[in-house]
Amino acid sequence: MKTVLLFRHGKSDWDADYGSDHSRPLAKRGRKAARAMGQWLAQKGPLPDSIVSSTAKRAKQTLKRAQKAGAWNAPARFTRDLYDAYPSDLLAIMRREPDTTNVLMLIGHEPTWSETIEELSNEDVYHFPTAAMARIDLPIDSWREAAFGRGTLVWLQKPKTLVQWKLR
Repeated sequence: MKTVLLFRHGKSDWDADYGSDHSRPLAKRGRKAARAMGQWLAQKGPLPDSIVSSTAKRAKQTLKRAQKAGAWNAPARFTRDLYDAYPSDLLAIMRREPDTTNVLMLIGHEPTWSETIEELSNEDVYHFPTAAMARIDLPIDSWREAAFGRGTLVWLQKPKTLVQWKLR
């Protein structure tokens, strides 16, 4: 079995001084949510063996804060292919993952993340807010076997429901 964790970047700062959408940073709320999700994942598991993140500033900042807060570490790669991606792009990235990876985390953007969850698991996802994370298990031995409709949505966690971290 292989597991994919889809992690949407935290809330971005629309008022920040940035030159393009790709360089828009996290807002204070996004930084806080990324830390909370990192701590939550450290307790809930499974932790990723490998991470592929969008090169957008807010995605990279989300990863950095989540990893530090949760004290989990996995090698990360960054690709612009996850910015303005389609579900088929995510599937292609999964299929290129080495089979030594059992838990793959992808960090990126909407609407691709909710669409990919729906395509992989056949579950309707009506709202996938910033800093949300979903776990999908795939009954496969090799990432090359990843396909739409083969996964099971195990959980979808929204940062707003993490009451124990609201005051941190």
